[in-house]
Amino acid sequence: MYKKKILIILGHPDGKSFNGALASEYMKGATEAGYEVKLLLLGEIDFDLNLHKGYKEIQELEPDLVCAQEDIKWADHLVFIFPDWWGCFPAVLKGFIDRIFLPGFGFKYHKDSPLWDRLLKGKSARIITTMDGPNFLYRFFLCSAGVKIIKRAVLGFCGISPVRTTLIAGVKNLSVVQKEKQIEKIKKLGKKGK
Repeated sequence: MYKKKILIILGHPDGKSFNGALASEYMKGATEAGYEVKLLLLGEIDFDLNLHKGYKEIQELEPDLVCAQEDIKWADHLVFIFPDWWGCFPAVLKGFIDRIFLPGFGFKYHKDSPLWDRLLKGKSARIITTMDGPNFLYRFFLCSAGVKIIKRAVLGFCGISPVRTTLIAGVKNLSVVQKEKQIEKIKKLGKKGK
């Protein structure tokens, strides 16, 4: 019997953060449900965040990034967990995206054409983002910027679909009990493999 393969990518540099707890519980839920699961802690892998020459000259991938690409190829479902910082996502996640989703891996442009091939078709994703501010501020004032960038400009561009989102707002004002409820909600998503 085929087991769904899930890769969880923690885009918070601190694995012991609230985002880290969400990643851990998603993994527990998915593992309990019988899925094959891997967890990638971006704050603990070794790579240069900077794409020094853009895509005109692809810089050599560090061993941790080579492994990360293999994990992405392996996975059926990707789960990105990160906080909203300044309306977007942490630098470690931006650097990871710049370095990993390369031409020939995530997409391939057609010669002399504005069209491209989406090389990661057949995969789905979930974006889980946390923020201190209220949900309405993120959605209406900031237009869900960080989520839209990853959902449309990265994952959609590479053919990953569907991409579902979960927003946890007002984190700085959540009580311990409220945080535990949010963590349990994420564990249930893991059990569903969504």
